[in-house]
Amino acid sequence: MIKQSVTTLAMLVACQAALADEFTPALRDYLNTNISQWATDPVILDVLRTANAETAGYDLARINALDMTWRAEVGMPETPVITPVLTNNAADFLRDRVAASDGVIAEIFIMDQVGLNAAASSVTSDMWQGDEEKFIQTYQVGAGATHIAEVEFDESTQTYLGQVSISISDPKTGDLLGAMTIGLNAEALF
Repeated sequence: MIKQSVTTLAMLVACQAALADEFTPALRDYLNTNISQWATDPVILDVLRTANAETAGYDLARINALDMTWRAEVGMPETPVITPVLTNNAADFLRDRVAASDGVIAEIFIMDQVGLNAAASSVTSDMWQGDEEKFIQTYQVGAGATHIAEVEFDESTQTYLGQVSISISDPKTGDLLGAMTIGLNAEALF
C-alpha cells in the first residue's frame, strides 16, 4: 500500500512538472514579445522613482505594518493604503494592458526597491512582495533578471495561471528601480 502511494505521488509530481514545462516557453515568449518593453515606459519609471524616494528609509517593521494594513483593507470600503497603488497613472497603464490582452493577462503589479506594491492593475492579497520569489529572483538578482513561476491551477478563476516577473532598471542610468509581475492565463496562450 505504501509503495503504491509513493508511486502515485511520484506520478503526480512528474505530471505537474511536465505541465509547468509545457507552459514555460509560451510564458517566456509572451514576456519577450508583449511585456518587456513596458518596463522602460516613462509612466512605470516615474512611479518607481516616486515610490523609491518615499520608501528608501523604511525598515522591516514599517514594511510589515504597511503590509498588515493593506491585508486588513482588502474588501473594505475605506482603503487609504491600497487606493494610491490602484489610482496612479501607472496603475491606469497596467489596467489598459490587461484589457488589451484579450484575457491573457489576469493581473500586473509593480514593486519598488523594498518590494512594496507601487502600482497594480487590481488589488493583490498583500502589499509586500519582498519576501517572495517574484521579487527575490528579479530585483535582488539585478538588471535583466527574469523569473517564471510554475503554472498553477487557480481555484477562483478556474484557470491555469503563471506569473512572469522581471527586474526594472532606469534605461539612462542603469540603476535598478524595482520589479514587475504579470499573471498570465497559461491556457489562453495556446
